[in-house]
Amino acid sequence: MSLTLHFHPLASFCWKPLIAFYENDTPFKPVIVDLGDEQSRAAFLKVSPTGKMPALRDDSRGRTVLESTIVVEYLAAHYPGPVALVPADVDLALQVRQADRFYDFYVQHPMQKIVGDRLRPKEQTDPFGVEEARAQLRNSYAIVEEEMQGKSWAVGETFTMADSAASPALFYANKVEPFGDKFPAVKRYHDRLLARPSFARVIEEAQPYFKLFPYNDG
Repeated sequence: MSLTLHFHPLASFCWKPLIAFYENDTPFKPVIVDLGDEQSRAAFLKVSPTGKMPALRDDSRGRTVLESTIVVEYLAAHYPGPVALVPADVDLALQVRQADRFYDFYVQHPMQKIVGDRLRPKEQTDPFGVEEARAQLRNSYAIVEEEMQGKSWAVGETFTMADSAASPALFYANKVEPFGDKFPAVKRYHDRLLARPSFARVIEEAQPYFKLFPYNDG
């Protein structure tokens, strides 16, 4: 098998390429990385020297591809399928990339700040930084609320890379800073994403690991 994805099922940034694989039924070999295991960590660092996941290895093309967005872009370019995650239309593709960056920078990153703080020793927590991150999430929800009025998907009429970015971002953000009743369009969009078979599969495969998530609600 040409494609090997190195990832962890709980890692939010790994969900985006997994969704891309499942959307187009692209065959790949999954390798789950355990950074706490010396052998697994050492093997992964040979693939990704920064130690960051996900990492895609394409043996047939002799390429290693890092960063979730670039992995999805690579799959769209070299292993396309019926679902065009990156549209052929240039202007639409730019909108997709902009939305992808929005969900990574303004939803995923503040969410991870909150989660990371929960994992710190009590004397090293950053309450001010956490509140800043929560405020950023609420502001991002307000932007999504306006953007998703009367829309099914983030950009255009079909599911794209923007939606594969929104899926893990909104899923985990809702765990740490719930949408509540103030953002009904965000909740409806989140529900549509949850119903997408590719995303539902990712969540199902992550279930055994959710006990490790510090905001696990059971």
